[in-house]
Amino acid sequence: MITHVVSFTFADKADIDEAVSRLRALEPQIEAIRTWFVGSDSVGDSGAADVVLISTHDDVAGLRSYQTHPVHEEFAAWIGPRLSDKAVVDVES
Repeated sequence: MITHVVSFTFADKADIDEAVSRLRALEPQIEAIRTWFVGSDSVGDSGAADVVLISTHDDVAGLRSYQTHPVHEEFAAWIGPRLSDKAVVDVES
């Protein structure tokens, strides 16, 4: 099992709600996703990211299938220019 964790920080905070909505719409469209959680920061501490995505996939091949899926690539093209920072961690268990 691979757990994929991504934190997003936006240059313009006005993009947060749309990003969360777009992320939530990906799950039913991509078969390689096993579990899916998307949330936005509730506390607003200094240095905190704005949005987190936590997904699980059967294996690295499943993660790659998700990452190269056309709807994910479309989302990545939309979000990329809107970010001031992004961090990714992939953990195998």
